[in-house]
Amino acid sequence: MKARLSKWRLFSILTILALVLSGCGEPFISTLHPAGEVAQTQYDLMILSTLIMVLVIIVVVIVYFIAIIRFRRKKGDETIPKQVEGSHTLEILWTVIPIILLLVLAVPTVAATFNLADTKGMDKKDATVINVRANLYWWEFEYENEKIITSQDLVVPTDEKVYFNVKASDVKHSFWIPAAGGKIDTNVDGVNTFFLEFDSEKAKEAGNLFYGKCAELCGPSHALMDFKVKALSQDEFDTWVSNMKNAKEPQPTSELAQQGQEIFEQKCLACHAVTPQDARPEQARTAPNLATFGERSRIAGILDHNEEELKNWLSDPEQYKPGNKMTGTYGDLTDEEIDALSEYLMGLKVSE
Repeated sequence: MKARLSKWRLFSILTILALVLSGCGEPFISTLHPAGEVAQTQYDLMILSTLIMVLVIIVVVIVYFIAIIRFRRKKGDETIPKQVEGSHTLEILWTVIPIILLLVLAVPTVAATFNLADTKGMDKKDATVINVRANLYWWEFEYENEKIITSQDLVVPTDEKVYFNVKASDVKHSFWIPAAGGKIDTNVDGVNTFFLEFDSEKAKEAGNLFYGKCAELCGPSHALMDFKVKALSQDEFDTWVSNMKNAKEPQPTSELAQQGQEIFEQKCLACHAVTPQDARPEQARTAPNLATFGERSRIAGILDHNEEELKNWLSDPEQYKPGNKMTGTYGDLTDEEIDALSEYLMGLKVSE
């Protein structure tokens, strides 16, 4: 008896804990805080399907308890219950009702699917079209009409559709900004297209910064393949684009940074670019563009953005992202070289 009571107590605690934790989502990464048209549509469908399932469960539970209470065998009753071959009324009911429930869910789902798949607007000259390329374990964002490239930090305008062409350069990944919309696979042998929209008011609630993830198991550092999304007003976005278009390679402001630039040009420049207008073909861009490295919110997508963490990353990238392609490519760096590189990289900025 005590063991049974303990199980029920444990079940009650877990139920309460699950209910409490379900409300712990943050607006910058939670699907329960939709931040745009796509996310809101998908959230509404999720609520509709949940309500239908809960309704079915409630009805079944009620019918179950009515059956066991009203038709239970009474004490001393040894008679055989009346045998019934079937009820046409009940058979029609439990066939028609599920069909109706499926239609209630299917009609808005199909309508939303076609609506969210409409990317005809990306052909307009003023449309924001971003070519996303997923790599082990980082992201590249090429603004098709603006002819600029960034890595790790995606910048988008609010209150308008942003179109994406997504593909992978090595293995299958999946592009996902939880607060903005559902995930979409990035394949090596084809391009997937979709759009998202970022609501300005919801962006303010999230501090104008959303989190993006890889949602497809792609290797040992899959869980560390993050990126950040900066949501700006249209005017701010236009200013950012202008700054990126006119950006020049930054010049070192100290002797140590000058040394870092020389080391960078010797050991890193073959893979990394330091200007947003990098014109190398896609297959030649083998590492993140570092033009805005000094402005990023994270180092390698996961570490705090400061010189100490940058030095840790340069010293041993394998420790932080196992399986990454940077490990061992530039040889062993001395502490002095790492100090100089850190000084140089932290000065790579387009906007102050």
